[in-house]
Formats: sequence, structure tokens, C-alpha cells
Amino acid sequence: MKTIAGGVTAAKGFQAAACEAGIKYQGRMDMAMICSTVPCAVAGTFTSNQFKAAPVLWDQTILHQYGQAQAVVVNAGIANAATGVPGLDLCRQTAEAAAAALHISSSLVLLGSTGVIGPALPLDRMTAGINRMAAQLSDTTEAGTLASRAIMTTDTVNKETAVAFELPAADGRGTVTVRLGGMSKGSGMIHPNMCTMLGYLTTDCAISRPLLQKALSAVVPDTFNMISVDGDTSTNDTLLLLANGQAGNRCIQEEDGSYALFRDALFQVCRTLAVIMAGDGEGATHLIEMRVIHADTKENARQLARSVVSSSLVKAMIYGKDANCGRILCALGYAGPAFDPFSIELYMVSPDQNLCFYRDGRVQNFDEEKALALLSEHAVRFLCDLKMGDEEATAWGCDLTYDYVKINGDYRS
Repeated sequence: MKTIAGGVTAAKGFQAAACEAGIKYQGRMDMAMICSTVPCAVAGTFTSNQFKAAPVLWDQTILHQYGQAQAVVVNAGIANAATGVPGLDLCRQTAEAAAAALHISSSLVLLGSTGVIGPALPLDRMTAGINRMAAQLSDTTEAGTLASRAIMTTDTVNKETAVAFELPAADGRGTVTVRLGGMSKGSGMIHPNMCTMLGYLTTDCAISRPLLQKALSAVVPDTFNMISVDGDTSTNDTLLLLANGQAGNRCIQEEDGSYALFRDALFQVCRTLAVIMAGDGEGATHLIEMRVIHADTKENARQLARSVVSSSLVKAMIYGKDANCGRILCALGYAGPAFDPFSIELYMVSPDQNLCFYRDGRVQNFDEEKALALLSEHAVRFLCDLKMGDEEATAWGCDLTYDYVKINGDYRS
């Protein structure tokens, strides 16, 4: 498996486009479109928030009733959440406009929105943007990159990645190259629960829909569900995976070696996007990584790691470059899972050294200058050894800065 250039257009048969529709922002792209040359098997996970945005409800209906899709239309600036029946009607009208422009059924159109909760989306601008994008669809790497930029809100960088790997050919003659790529957005209101912020994944792999969904559901818990910026789960969180089967591989119909390789590729793409997202939290200056090893259960490892990266005091500690390991110990202690405080060890780690903070039930004497140097890196990494079993998990977050408050203090403007 190797990382390749691109995102949603890396896989064969996928095109993308972006435009400036004037939904909320001025002078920047704010709409994106992804389209496959043929209908795709589709899988997805969505927000657990009770206030599900209209496009989330639309996409869930498409997945449950049809299980196929061919196009995705996404806008930034307005979330189409808490908009009642008019918001749902707008989804239908938007899908119909896209279907007309692409000459497909509206039941093959998925939707995504991100931005301010409450306002209504302007249908005329949405329709005009759809028509422009339909005429500009391209399978180039650049088109995919433009689409990843168009869905940004407070993000400071676009987020995309892609991989390629080999699977047995459908005709039994050797192997074929399969590609899987994706794009995502997210900077604030990030604390997923069986979902992500907005994420769109495309692959030319031939795979049954049940296994496509199984693979997606398998990788989410240790990728997107292990990041946190501010502890808020959005109303619009959506992760969609489209597979059009154009690679020419033998269709994956069972959980064999081909399925395992596909799932590994999916994990790599999702993990890369998740880590980029965590490091690009609103106002962030540091990525925080917390790895818990030798836990008794996988879920306990996840819960402990996530507790640390979600702690406001840990986040503030990283921002201030203050090696106050008591903040981390506290977050581990209230996370829920039981452990022996006299047995665990806590380290700050880097490729060159491990700095022990805690061992034998007490805070250790450590070199403050070395700690400051490690805290000054963009990625600040911690390791907790529970010495209880063989399970482990890693979570990612970011520091809490003054800019986070500034950004969210006037978000609607």
C-alpha cells in the first residue's frame, strides 16, 4: 500500500468541482460536488446529536431506502440545521436540481452542509452553483483539491489524502491497482460519536455494500471517534463512502484477505484525515496525541486516551507549555475505567527520547528544559502504560487558545 497524490478524484471514475455560490462567504468557494460516472455502493455514519440537520436526515433516508448514490453536493457557510420542514423541502429541491444537471435520479444525490445553525439556505444560489459545477466536473487532482477547499469553514488548511493498493483482478489474471481517497473538513464543534465532521471517501474498489458498511463502521471507532477539539458533537456530522467498482478487481464478497487489505487502506485514509483535523482545531497551535498501552480492554484504552485529549486543563497546559503532569493524571483518573495508580507509568515521548513524568505512584523528577523542548513541538505526544493487558488506543486533540474563544465569540459574523 502506498500514499498517492490527491483526494476524492484519485479513484477511477470520480470527478469533482467547486464554485463560489455566495451562500454566506464572499470572495471564496463555498460549494463542492463529487460525481461518479456510474452509480456507487454507499456506506455512511452520522451524528448522534438529537438535532440532526436536514441533509443528515436526507442522506440517512437515501442509504436506508436505496443503498446507492452517484453524486454528492456540499455547501459551506450555512448548516441547514434546526430549519424544520422547509429545510427538508430544500434538500429535496437541491437534490432535484443536481439530478437535472447531471441527468440522474434525485435518489442518487447525497447532500452535506456545514456552517451556522438556524438560517435557511438560499435555493436560487444553491441551484446556480450546482449548474456551474456540473459543467466543470473534472477527474484531475486539482479538481479534488478545489472541492476540499470549498467545504472549509474555520479550517485553516484543506484536508485530503489517498492511497493505492493491489487486489486480484476480476478476470483472474494477476492484480489491478485499487485507489481510495477522501476529503474532510472540521475545525470546531468536534467531538464525534460514531461519525465525523464532514468526510467524503471515494474508491474504485468492487465490494458488496454490506462489507463496505462493515469496513467503514470498523475503522471509525479508532480514527474519527478518537479525536476531540472542544467536546461538542455537531448536528451535521456525516461520513460517506462511495465505491463504484471501476478498478476491475474481483468483487469483495466475503471477509477474506482482500477485505482485510481494503479495510487497512480505509483505516489509513481515515486516520490521516482525523489527525489533520485534530491538529487544525480552531485557534490551535499544537496537536496532542495520547496513547494508552497495556490496557485490559480496548474500550477502556479508548476511554482513557480520549479523556486526556478532551480535557480543557490539559489543552490549556499544552498551550502554556507547562509540564504539569497532574492535569493528565487527573483526566485519566476521572475517565471511568479502573486501574492501579501505583502501577501505571506516564511519559512524554518523541522519536528521540521518552521523558518519564510519573511512576511508582508518584510524580518523578524530570528535566524541565527537556520537557519545555518537547512541549514546544507542534505535535506533543504522551504515553500511558497501564500494565494491565494487551489492548491499546490512541486519541488526538489540540490545545485550547485565546483564539478559540475569539473565533466562536463572533462565529455568525
